[in-house]
Amino acid sequence: MSDVKLGNPAVVGLAGFGMTTFVLQCHNLGWCGIAPVLWLGLCFGGTAQLIAGLMEFRTNNNFGFCAFTGYGAFWISLCLMIIFGKSPELAKSYPTLAFSATDLGFYLVAWTIFTFILFIASMKHHATLAFIFLTLLLGFIGLDVKEFTGSALAGTFAAYDLLICAFSALYLMAVGVYAESGIKLPVGEAWLKDAEPSEVLAAEKVKA
Repeated sequence: MSDVKLGNPAVVGLAGFGMTTFVLQCHNLGWCGIAPVLWLGLCFGGTAQLIAGLMEFRTNNNFGFCAFTGYGAFWISLCLMIIFGKSPELAKSYPTLAFSATDLGFYLVAWTIFTFILFIASMKHHATLAFIFLTLLLGFIGLDVKEFTGSALAGTFAAYDLLICAFSALYLMAVGVYAESGIKLPVGEAWLKDAEPSEVLAAEKVKA
C-alpha cells in the first residue's frame, strides 16, 4: 500500500489562533465589541483549532497536538466563561458559573504557565515559532498583571504585544500555505541548538 499524503493541520490551527487573537485585541483596545470575539472564538479559534490539534496527533507532532488542542480549548472555555459567567440572569440562577475579577486572573495564570512550557520547546524549532510563543507569553503576563492590579498600562501593553503575536501566527500560517505553491518564506534558525559534534568532542576531552 502506498503512503497516504496528509495535509498540514497547522495552517488551520495558526489561522484560527491568529485571527481570534487579533479580534480580541481589537476589542481590548476599544475598536470593536465583544460579539465578533465570541463567534470567532467558538467557531474558528476554538473548534477549528481544536480539530487541527487532534489532527496533529495523526502526524506524530506532539508539540502541535498539545498547542493547538490546548489553545482551541482555551478559546472555547474563555468564550463560554464570558457568555455564562458574565450574564447576571444566569449567575443568579447558577451562581457557580459566575466568576469574580480574580477568578479570571487565576485562569490566565494557568495559561501563562502552559505557554511558558511550550515557549521553552518552541526555541528548539525555529525563530518564528519561538517569537510567537515569546510574544504570547509576554501578553499573558501583561493580562495577569492587569487582572490582579487593574493596571490599564499593562492591559494596553498586552493588547499591542498580542497583536504582534497574532500577525506572527498568520505569517507562519502563510509559510505553510505558500510552501505548497513553491513559495518559500524564511522562518529563521532555532534559538536553542544542539551542540555541534566538534563541540561535544571538545567537551568530552575537557572532562577527560
